Amino acid sequence: MDLKAAMSQFFNDKGEIVLAPQLTLAGLAELMYQGDLQLGGGERPCLRFWDFSESREGAPVDFTRTEINTRIKAVAARLQQVGKIGDRVAILANNSPEYIFGFVGALYAGMTPVPLYDPSEPGHADHLKAVFADCEPSFVLTNTGSAQAVREHFTEIPSRERPRIIAVDTLPDTLAPSYMNPMMTLQGQQLMASATTMPVDQPAFLQYTSGSTRTPAGVLLTNRSILTNVLQIFTAARLRTPLRLVSWLPLHHDMGIILATFVTILGLPNEIMTPRDFIQQPKRWVEQLTRRDGDDGVSVYTVIPNFALELAARYGAPKDGETYDFSAVDGIIIGSEPVTEKALESFYSTFGQYQLERTALRPSYGLAEASLLVTTPQTTERPLISYFDRDQLAEGTAVTVDKDSDKAVAFASNGQVVRPQALTVVDPATRAELPDGQVGELWVKGDNLAAGYLGREEETAATFHNTLGERLADGSRVDGAPDDGWMATGDLGVIVDGHTYITGRLKDLIVIAGRNHYPQDIEFTVMNATDHVRPDSVAAFSVEGDDVEKLILVIERDDKADASGDAAATEAVRAAVTSAHGVTPADIRFVGPNEINRSSAGKIARRVVQKAYLAG
Repeated sequence: MDLKAAMSQFFNDKGEIVLAPQLTLAGLAELMYQGDLQLGGGERPCLRFWDFSESREGAPVDFTRTEINTRIKAVAARLQQVGKIGDRVAILANNSPEYIFGFVGALYAGMTPVPLYDPSEPGHADHLKAVFADCEPSFVLTNTGSAQAVREHFTEIPSRERPRIIAVDTLPDTLAPSYMNPMMTLQGQQLMASATTMPVDQPAFLQYTSGSTRTPAGVLLTNRSILTNVLQIFTAARLRTPLRLVSWLPLHHDMGIILATFVTILGLPNEIMTPRDFIQQPKRWVEQLTRRDGDDGVSVYTVIPNFALELAARYGAPKDGETYDFSAVDGIIIGSEPVTEKALESFYSTFGQYQLERTALRPSYGLAEASLLVTTPQTTERPLISYFDRDQLAEGTAVTVDKDSDKAVAFASNGQVVRPQALTVVDPATRAELPDGQVGELWVKGDNLAAGYLGREEETAATFHNTLGERLADGSRVDGAPDDGWMATGDLGVIVDGHTYITGRLKDLIVIAGRNHYPQDIEFTVMNATDHVRPDSVAAFSVEGDDVEKLILVIERDDKADASGDAAATEAVRAAVTSAHGVTPADIRFVGPNEINRSSAGKIARRVVQKAYLAG
């Protein structure tokens, strides 16, 4: 199948994306599969899962195009037997073929999948409970490897209130022929007759924010938003075909699941492993990137967070007598957390001698509320590191300085906005568009934006329904775009010479090793870890580290506590936070009562505390 020709049908002569009102992710997947089948592509291998449970070398588990489609339809058919269109389906499993079959199978059944994780993962129990309370899924899809942990997770819930649990790998292929297009069923016809929105604008899946344990937000992504962003990615990243995707990203993460869905729908080769298998031996990922199986002409792509570069450079370098061949690697897309110069240079200095093109390194920016990708380098000037004056940056202006300046702060360019999508920088207070070189909040607009947050009208309005203020009189970046319907990302950035740089966050979100953590959640854990902590008197924030951000905790002692108990309390706090959130604090400092800075409303002023901490 000519993939570029297939994708071009969704663009008009102006470069605008045009989607049929009846189109869904499942509909496109089946359309692409049937087209592939007619061209004899049914037996083409498309999915390989590397199983490292029995050996360090790993065993490949392969699936053809037809086998994948059969497994997806078996899941969909089973869901149709026990549920109805619109039901929510939670996916609780580790990275595995069953995860993909379950997710896409729920789409095929006309239901709304909610990508989550194996409940045995540390530090996630409260988050899972909050998510289930928020979206109330009727079904849980898992596999035999995770089934025990899933069942144990629900033991405290009365049996009549538990969701039905289905192990995907126990479903027989013989179910697949009974699958029906949900729109052709009686319920589907009735829904279509009464629907106020067309299928393309109806929910595709719910992507939950990963950091909040008490108040998780479900990002409601529609068929239009996902399909639009997939087309934007395909065009902006200038993907070369034929291609192969190599990934260990957790499938419950927006980057992981959208990429997996993208390649599954299009029938592209996809190699996956679990995040744990990568962390244990980063060399496994490097070897998959560079493996050549007589597939000359195939371009290799991968998407990773910044910390993976350092891990791969440190533990994935070839040993004596070994070598690599990176010549097929066209894109290493780096996102999810700030991209550092140190990580980029470490990776390239280690692997550049093995035919790795420097331009393959592509620092990028995105967020779940925009489906996935907002900016990525679209010129050969990548990866670009710029150096800005630290003092000027603190005042809101990006002034370029020499790398050797004692005031130089390095930032990696995240490239240019993926079109058709609008991006600009605004003053958060006035909402007026700011000129190049001025730091402000990044605002975006496009059909790739999510519909909002499930059940959160005020938060949806504050994030997605913003009105742009005064535009630049000369050189506005968003000429022709409407004033309304802008999404405020909460991220601070600046545009210099056509390149987008992320300089900070308006939100107090903490991002460590590719995972988001909300400070209020960590602070809640700290307050309950020991009586030594004064109630509501904790500041959690992050500071830059050598390769990943570091978590810092500043804590007021309880009014009745003595400083002699700080050491024991520190250990109790460290253990509690590590267990609950999967991240170990780099520094824990106790101070006296009322010593933490607060706002006029009495709230913890995390940024002020962070600034004081950095100042020593």
